[in-house]
Amino acid sequence: MNTNDVQVTPDRLVVSVGERRAILLDVIRRARSRITLSLFRCNDAGIFEELAAATRRGVAVEVLVTSRAKGGRRKLDQLWSALGETGATLRTYTDPVVKYHAKYLVADEGPALVASLNLTKKCFRRTCDAVVVTHDPAVVSGLRRLWAADCARLAMPDDLTERLIVGPERARRQFTALIEQARASIRLIDAKLSDPDLVSILNARRAAGLPVEIFSSKRVGGLKSHGKIMLIDDRTVVVGSLALAALSLDFRREVAIVVTEPTAVADAAELFRTLREAAENDAAAAGAADEALC
Repeated sequence: MNTNDVQVTPDRLVVSVGERRAILLDVIRRARSRITLSLFRCNDAGIFEELAAATRRGVAVEVLVTSRAKGGRRKLDQLWSALGETGATLRTYTDPVVKYHAKYLVADEGPALVASLNLTKKCFRRTCDAVVVTHDPAVVSGLRRLWAADCARLAMPDDLTERLIVGPERARRQFTALIEQARASIRLIDAKLSDPDLVSILNARRAAGLPVEIFSSKRVGGLKSHGKIMLIDDRTVVVGSLALAALSLDFRREVAIVVTEPTAVADAAELFRTLREAAENDAAAAGAADEALC
């Protein structure tokens, strides 16, 4: 068979509250030889159960977690203990100052999942978040190589696919390029948007007439705003742990992924349409309430 005839499974964007946990559990359940997992928080019993089931059937489960997180040592000890009980090999990111905040999973030779959410009951049920599922070999191998480098505290591989936006080494450059190259529109969900340089560029693009739609409130569409999702020109979507804030861009290990698959992009556009409609309805209701009080 010619390599051009090989069918590549298209990228998938999962934003539904009801589907995000299910896709993670399904990928873990289907793994046959190896799971590479990078996480910041996890307290979902189902995730731990599926990781334990994977190790029992002979899957090598390797997990990299932060050594620093809000909530102190007690929560980290609980996480490490729960992961240890699954039989997984546990490694910690040992930077004494910087948090390890990347959230991704690679099963076998694919798929890879890049997420904006933590593997927690809260994120599975009550947050605006997203997961990208991809079988792209460059992403699969790139995440594995990044994981190995971070375990060994080595420099980030310098030839990772540009589909992976990686902080702190190149996130600022990559996001700046995406914003500056936009031609039709920029849409963004980011409750932590605060970086002065990128805010200035966004404002300049808006002043020049480009539609720039930003959802930066703490709640969007009835959910807590947690995920970071950007849609450029209704053609490119970016999902991951990276906030457009200096800490996230310049100091933490963060990972996001660029997606151009049309169905995934359409799903992102539908998410923004839904959020816009909800915001307009909320504004109309507030206006009606104000009139009633007059």
